[in-house]
Amino acid sequence: MIYHVVPLDDWTAFPDRPYAPASLAEDGFVHCSPDEATTLAVANAFYRSAPRPLLVLCVDEGRLTARTEREEAVPAPPPGVAEGTAFPHVFGPINRDAVERVLEISWDEDGRASGLRDAV
Repeated sequence: MIYHVVPLDDWTAFPDRPYAPASLAEDGFVHCSPDEATTLAVANAFYRSAPRPLLVLCVDEGRLTARTEREEAVPAPPPGVAEGTAFPHVFGPINRDAVERVLEISWDEDGRASGLRDAV
């Protein structure tokens, strides 16, 4: 299982098409995380001001139609993520049938991502 953070409106914008965030066109791949703890660190580093609710796609890597490679963060991983952590990068859109579950990020009183729960 790999994880991808996405605002609700982006995920629901084109439900009849594979999911293709802006990073696919900009960076050539979809940014993902290898586990829940890393996903929360990524949310805290890059998504604290993103529109909410903020979702996490739980993607079955084996069901993806696009190639996936694991690469270290350049120049460095976000705070709270160990040096050398390999991040999954999906080199194409995420086919929706590979999304096994959709979770929502919980936020604490300080505005930090603190956990994941089933999306409503």
